[in-house]
Amino acid sequence: MILGVTGSIASGKSETAKYFGSLGAFCIDADVVAKDLTCKDKPALQEIIEVFGNAILSAEGSLDRKKLADIIFSDFNAKLKLEKILHGRIISQIEELISNKISEYKVIVINAPLLFETGLDRLCDKVVVVTLPYNIQVQRLKLRDELSDDEIKKRIESQMSLEDKVKRADFLVDNSVSKDDLKKHIENIYKLLTYNF
Repeated sequence: MILGVTGSIASGKSETAKYFGSLGAFCIDADVVAKDLTCKDKPALQEIIEVFGNAILSAEGSLDRKKLADIIFSDFNAKLKLEKILHGRIISQIEELISNKISEYKVIVINAPLLFETGLDRLCDKVVVVTLPYNIQVQRLKLRDELSDDEIKKRIESQMSLEDKVKRADFLVDNSVSKDDLKKHIENIYKLLTYNF
């Protein structure tokens, strides 16, 4: 069983995926895969430098993710260029991880903010969308990333709307509830998914 976990930015996707992991699922984090692919001396980073220049590098020569984020969230064409470099590589890496682990685990979770946008949902048997009221999402982004209201708006609007994601979900997880209630909901989904195993 391949389970996609997605939602809007700062909705609690990673926390949800971790709960599935604690129940026995193998979790793949698309953001972690992307970070690994853009490490120093990796081919993807070399391509990114060719497109965006050395200004997106830190003093040590590694990718400065904040600088790159500032560029892609204020320039749609820049975002498309970055996606062209990374998305194919991310999907290939995730497919490889799945094929290596599929015989060991009842459930493999793909935690991906752009699950639908990249077509990763085609690898999934079911999809969980994590939801959160907009005002709480904004508060979390302010605390977590120390972003301005304008930066938050750009980041939220750069992704598929939560409403569209909800329409394509098999399961919805409301992350505005208590942690105990969230865990119980995830346990119920996991039981349902593994019932016939």
